[in-house]
Amino acid sequence: MNAILFPGQGSQLVGMGSEFYNKFDLAKKIFRQADEKLGFNISKIILEGPENDLKLTQNTQPAILTVSFTIFSILKNEFNFDLKKIKYFAGHSLGEYSALVCSESLKFDDALFLLYERGKSMQEAVPIGKGKMIAVLGSSIIEIKDLIEKNNFKGVCEIANDNAEGQTIVSGDTESISSFSKYLKENKKKFIPLNVSAPFHCSLMLPAAEKMKNKINSTNFIKPIIDIVCNVTSKPENNPENIKSLLIDQICSTVRWRESIINMANENISNFIEIGPGKVLSGMVKRTVKNINCFSINTIDDMKNINNELKK
Repeated sequence: MNAILFPGQGSQLVGMGSEFYNKFDLAKKIFRQADEKLGFNISKIILEGPENDLKLTQNTQPAILTVSFTIFSILKNEFNFDLKKIKYFAGHSLGEYSALVCSESLKFDDALFLLYERGKSMQEAVPIGKGKMIAVLGSSIIEIKDLIEKNNFKGVCEIANDNAEGQTIVSGDTESISSFSKYLKENKKKFIPLNVSAPFHCSLMLPAAEKMKNKINSTNFIKPIIDIVCNVTSKPENNPENIKSLLIDQICSTVRWRESIINMANENISNFIEIGPGKVLSGMVKRTVKNINCFSINTIDDMKNINNELKK
C-alpha cells in the first residue's frame, strides 16, 4: 500500500514548480487562481522571488500549498496517477492543508485564504526576537522530554516537532530556549538553532489558534476521499468536524510526524510518495522506518517514473 506526503515550511525555494508552470496550462491556471484569491502576485514570488519575500510566513504557507497542489493535479490529470493505490494522505504542519485540498475535503481557494491568515496570525502571536526554535539531533524524544522536565523552565520550552528518530524541534520563549541550549551544550547534546521568524507549534501560538478558530470553523470541509493522518493525533481521520478541531489544535501542538510515519508503516504502507518542493520528508521517513520505499515528486521525470516504480 502507498501513502502520499505533503511538505511544510522549510521546503520552499525560489523557482519551485517552474518546470510545471512553463510546460502545463493547468499549472498556470492554478498559479493564476492563487494570485486572484490572495489579491497579490504570489506566482511572481514563487517563481522569481526575492527569497526574503518567499520566506515571510504568510507567503511561504500559501506558496508551498500552491506548488504541492499543482504537482499533485498534474500527476493526477496529465499522468493518470491512480489514487486507488493510495491508502493515506499526510502533510507536515501546513502540508496538512495540501493533503486536505488534494483529498477534496477543502477547496483550494479556501485553503489559500486559511494559510495566508494562519501565517499572519502565527507571525503576530509573538514579537520578533521573543521566540526561538532549535533542532536537537541524535537524542530520543523521551530523552528530550526528560531533559525539559528536569530543567523546570519558568517560561515556555516545548517539543514542537517530533520529526524523525534523532530529530526533534524544541520551541519557546528566547530565554527558556537559550537556557535549554546551554544545558544541552554542557551535556554534550547536539543541537542547531533554527532561522525562523516565530516559535511555532508551542503554547506561545495560542493567540494564533484563537484567531484562526472562527476562520476554520466557518469554512466548509467535507469528508476526504482518502483518510488524512493528522499531525496532532498521528492517526487517520475523515470526519470534517474533527478535522477542523485538529487544525485549530495543530497551531500550538506538537507535530507528531515520527509517530504518523510509524503508524502508517504498521498499517502496511510500504511506499511513501512526497509531493511538493524538496525532499525533506523522504529523509525523515528513511530515518524513522526501515525497508520502506520513498519517492519524491518535484520534476516531470519523477512523474514519468512513479507509475513504473509502484508496479515493481
